[in-house]
Amino acid sequence: MKPFLFLTLFFVTAQTLAADLPAIPDRPIAEKGELLFADDFESAESAKVWHKVVPTFSVEKGVLKGTQTRDKDVPAAGGKPAVRAHAAVHGLEIPTKNSVVELKIRFAGASMIDVEFDDRKFTGSHYGHICRAQVRLNGVTLIDERDGGMRNDIYEIKKDRERKAEVAKLLAGRSVTYPIKLEAGKWYTLVVETVGDAMRVTIDGKPAGFLKSSGIAHATKSKIELGVAGKDGEFDDLKVWNAEAAKP
Repeated sequence: MKPFLFLTLFFVTAQTLAADLPAIPDRPIAEKGELLFADDFESAESAKVWHKVVPTFSVEKGVLKGTQTRDKDVPAAGGKPAVRAHAAVHGLEIPTKNSVVELKIRFAGASMIDVEFDDRKFTGSHYGHICRAQVRLNGVTLIDERDGGMRNDIYEIKKDRERKAEVAKLLAGRSVTYPIKLEAGKWYTLVVETVGDAMRVTIDGKPAGFLKSSGIAHATKSKIELGVAGKDGEFDDLKVWNAEAAKP
């Protein structure tokens, strides 16, 4: 294929995909209520609501830094159990239903940074996963995990490679990815709003992602978790508010 033809097809495809994405509301979908938690990571001791989920995270010079150490699958050997690759995860025990989470993020080598909502008491999805917003340098992905890929039956079906088509149908509408262009080493303000069955993301005040899906409406999101894939992802000036639907 000639280079100019390839580029033409690429841009046509990219524009088509962008046109198919749900429109992102220009205005916030959530109205902030009570401030539930704030951390600027300047204290010598972490607040009690913080806890390690998948290490390692550390506070350095007033910044929370996450570094993925479980970066590859390790089979069981020498009496030790197998270890699966997993992003580094740091958690907060802050129950919410509707909320606004605001924080600063910086890619210092990381490939992905995310904000996740879980409910460990919920048994209908793997490990109580509810929903999340993932940020990469080239895109923002919003995911309904409760009724999507982490729903128990779908989670098990995904293990069978022969059922990919079935899985694709089950996951239709449960996630969406919007293209974006960010720079490594630069601080950005990320805001994740969850109201009812909708999630909206902004970066530096600009609309960056939107998803409506039933699992997002889960009544008790008991945990908020920060995740990092790769080395390193940094966080600062975290705030969490209770929220209600913004008035029209």
